[in-house]
Amino acid sequence: MHPRNEDVAFIGNVGSYKTSDGGKTWLGIKGAPGGDDYHRIWINPINPDIMLFATDQGATITVNNGQTWSSWYNQPTAQFYHVITDNRVPYWVYGGQQESGSAAVISRGDNGAITFRDWRTVGVEEYGYVAPDPLNPNYIYGGKISRFDLRNGEVQNVSPEISRSGKYRFVRTMPVIFSPVDQRTLYLGSNVLFQTRTGGRDWQVISPDLTRESYEVPGNLGIFTSMDPEKGKHRGVIYTVAPSFKSASTIWVGTDDGLIHITRNAGKTWKNITPPALTPWSKVSLMVASHHDDNTAYAAINTFRLDDLRPHIFRTHDAGVTWKEIVNGIPDGEIVNAVREDPVRKGLLFAGTERAVYFSADDGEHWQSLRLNMPATSIRDLVLHDNDIVVGTHGRSFWILDDMGPIRQLAESANRGPRLFAPRPTWRFRRNKNTDTPLPPEEPAGKNPPDGAIIDYWLPVDAKGPVTLEILDSRGASIRKFASTDVAPAIPTDLVIPTYWIRPAQILSSKAGSHRFVWDLHYPPPAANRFDYPISAIVGETPLEPMGPAVTPGKYTVRLVADGRTFTQPLSVKMDPRVNMTSADLAVQH
Repeated sequence: MHPRNEDVAFIGNVGSYKTSDGGKTWLGIKGAPGGDDYHRIWINPINPDIMLFATDQGATITVNNGQTWSSWYNQPTAQFYHVITDNRVPYWVYGGQQESGSAAVISRGDNGAITFRDWRTVGVEEYGYVAPDPLNPNYIYGGKISRFDLRNGEVQNVSPEISRSGKYRFVRTMPVIFSPVDQRTLYLGSNVLFQTRTGGRDWQVISPDLTRESYEVPGNLGIFTSMDPEKGKHRGVIYTVAPSFKSASTIWVGTDDGLIHITRNAGKTWKNITPPALTPWSKVSLMVASHHDDNTAYAAINTFRLDDLRPHIFRTHDAGVTWKEIVNGIPDGEIVNAVREDPVRKGLLFAGTERAVYFSADDGEHWQSLRLNMPATSIRDLVLHDNDIVVGTHGRSFWILDDMGPIRQLAESANRGPRLFAPRPTWRFRRNKNTDTPLPPEEPAGKNPPDGAIIDYWLPVDAKGPVTLEILDSRGASIRKFASTDVAPAIPTDLVIPTYWIRPAQILSSKAGSHRFVWDLHYPPPAANRFDYPISAIVGETPLEPMGPAVTPGKYTVRLVADGRTFTQPLSVKMDPRVNMTSADLAVQH
């Protein structure tokens, strides 16, 4: 209702409408494009010309009674159901959005940040899974089900023809996933499990109906119980598929009506292995098979529909003969949507809840929060890509935790003394510069990952003297050295450039705790006329940072000295595979 005129009111729906005559007539004032599915309307009680309309895409604001509106492109509010990455370098992140179709974004932009230039659609209907073809990076599958060709933008319907007969059930978010063992095999979930090995040209049904035949509708539905058209019969679907990482014949599936099944012979026979604690309407939100053991799997159980707001994760080590609930450390109210196992470190688990990401270093026996700077938001899915944790949220878009290697290494050892963690192999990407038509500072942009080699170290107590970090080449010669006694240069105040071009100067810390330092893969800058403040940009023709030459791909050593103790770790620098340069070319450049 308008705060000052009782004849004026607004309605939000798939479009938004206004009446100026007490509801006798209505005028559509805002719809697609510009935001779909309006959920909230706020009118400034002091100045009603200012209104905020909230949609599935975000919020738009008017200051002139709806004559013009702000954009929702300036806010990372996408609502993702699932997230997945591909095998390209840099890798891309994919997901299906509520009311907004598909989204794909590179994990590292080439212009200093991740901007709208780095996003694209991939032809997948909204809500669903996305499945990049592991054998052909040009093909992206998803939805129920389509194939997108990155080369020409063509979208082809490759759904099973029999799925259109009405015999099979589908909901918004049906699992679409490739086998990690037989990477030609693609699965699609319904109330049965479909399989194709020909990119969707033909499909086979490899399971019976794996959902509950009938059950009592839970009493917490109250007055809506009598409105159930199915009366508790034949309504479930396979909601998650977990192909084995060890055998192409082993597949785990979970349903949205609380059942778990396994096959050991590629679908010829199935066994019901549902944990006794699961009841009808317990949604098996996501399952994952172990990377290390073909008898182990984990299941995240969402019990929103039962008014049970407690976390539920189940683990089996004997192919479902017995299950154990593993949620110690995750508080009530944190309903679990996703669970994943680290492919490198056995027993290292990650879970996505309605508020945060959690991790366990002891196979789920104990959990602790990994929220860090992430807003409290619904984590619908997460995946591990090499050393990165990639998260899809429902309302705050994609997030990436760059390099969780130290978590792996802490879980591997009880060492509580000073420690230099082994850095991951580092790609020699070109510098994050944009010397051509830069975006203005106010243009929204996502943050790139660190520009260089990530080096993590741990000090149990404050160091008594300086801490030094040195980079050695393959011959043992020192090529770069940093110290905790270095002095940070003053920040120039007269630079009018995008803030994402500026990287604050790094100083090694000698304080107790965990520390991260990024070596930029360069030799020291020239001593003469050195501009000490590190800014990876060129404005006009004036270089803001004379840099030393970039190192060539190869083997290096990181050496940390703290309190008289020396620690070393190897570091591999790899060439950007998109760059066509020979070793001779690199030598000339150097």
